[in-house]
Amino acid sequence: MTAMQNVKLGAYYSVHLPEPDDFDFWRDRARQLIQCDVPPDRVSWIEPGGTSDLFAQDGPSRSKQRLPVPDVDARPVRANRRFLSVAKNAALHSDAERFALLYRLLWRLQANPKLMEDKSDLDVRRVEELDKNVRRDSHKMHAFVRFRLVESDEDEAQDHYIAWFEPEHHIVRANAGFFIRRFANMKWSILTPKGCLHWDTKALSESPPAERSDAPSGDPTEDLWRKYYASTFNPARLKVGAMVKEMPKKYWANLPEASLIPELVAGAQKRESQMVSDGARDFEERPDTLAAIATGIHHCRKCPIGQLDNHAVMGEGPHDATLMIVGEQPGDQEDQAGRPFVGPAGQLLDRHLEAAGIDRTAAYVTNAVKHFKFVQRGKLRLHQSPTAKEIDTCRWWLESERAIVQPKLILALGASAARGMLGKTVSISKARGAPLPLEDGSELWITAHPSYLLRLDGDAAVQQARLFAADLAAVKKRLEELAA
Repeated sequence: MTAMQNVKLGAYYSVHLPEPDDFDFWRDRARQLIQCDVPPDRVSWIEPGGTSDLFAQDGPSRSKQRLPVPDVDARPVRANRRFLSVAKNAALHSDAERFALLYRLLWRLQANPKLMEDKSDLDVRRVEELDKNVRRDSHKMHAFVRFRLVESDEDEAQDHYIAWFEPEHHIVRANAGFFIRRFANMKWSILTPKGCLHWDTKALSESPPAERSDAPSGDPTEDLWRKYYASTFNPARLKVGAMVKEMPKKYWANLPEASLIPELVAGAQKRESQMVSDGARDFEERPDTLAAIATGIHHCRKCPIGQLDNHAVMGEGPHDATLMIVGEQPGDQEDQAGRPFVGPAGQLLDRHLEAAGIDRTAAYVTNAVKHFKFVQRGKLRLHQSPTAKEIDTCRWWLESERAIVQPKLILALGASAARGMLGKTVSISKARGAPLPLEDGSELWITAHPSYLLRLDGDAAVQQARLFAADLAAVKKRLEELAA
């Protein structure tokens, strides 16, 4: 009997998966069904404890229908690397339709091997969304599992650590290897509502789902961890929205440091102001010429950046310029040339300035940080962003330049430049497009840094380039109004 003879006309098939995360079982059955030309609408994929769909209930003996057996010479099933990579993660999602979606995609790949490259296809977009959600859930598990020491019997030779975690998807077994590698010599258990893992330093075992009450609520070492967390908390880099997005409140009950967060956030503004003040405390009398500033930054070692193998890069332009342009820091090419904005970001800036009708030679161009911060990788020096404290320390030099040039309008390129001007971190998307009045009567305009545009591609690059051009056009218009 051939495979086609084995497939009954109009037959429906139900595939009962032994585990909700068993991708290998699904793959073997999917290959078998495709080799027998069974279309997606004739297959129902059922997880443990699940039921067939409405068609299964109406179809004759669907739940008892044996799967067809493919011919020995049946054509091989094609699946590219991209599909397999995404499918393995998507199979761990909690969406009840995920296996049907994967089978439908695999079925379509047989006729269209390049299907996964079509980003407009609804099935492709959906499976990539499932993949992304599962990867995010795995990341949260790696980040927010907190082991707590439990009291052991006197006859037990090794301490036992237990953690509680609530995954959104079926990721527990898939992430066992991560914790085995990281805590290989520690006896631990991870309890979850989707199943539990136990490692005794030699073998991994599993047990049924647990409840939150099965896990310990704390241990003595957590007081030490809370002290460490509080001492390293940086208020200058605080973004509450981003923090909650990366550390959702659903995990806070399992994190010992979470009890400190409300108080630390409340005191962040006061601590940030103190950090800005401390950044300039050690400097002497402010220089009164740009030449004196150039000499001063050449010898400055007030922060770790100045102690690297680099050169201070002074601002350039008219000493009475109406417009001051402030970047983040010199790059590799700027460090070698001793001039600001001469590398790829500077070249892109020049093109946009010319398109907006802004004469760069009439502007004073400088950076919030005067030395190039980098990490050495072989012969390459890779850019690293300055910290808030480093920006605040160098702010003294930037304010000295501004006091001498006295520009009417300042264009800050990027978040570091904006912090150098304001002494606090601001959102580019919220601050751009409108002037911010400064205490001396000048105006601060904020936009993205050209290097940010260079890192983008596709639609994002086009959109951000338009926004950047619009910001420069607004600056040009304001310069004309100030000159009138």
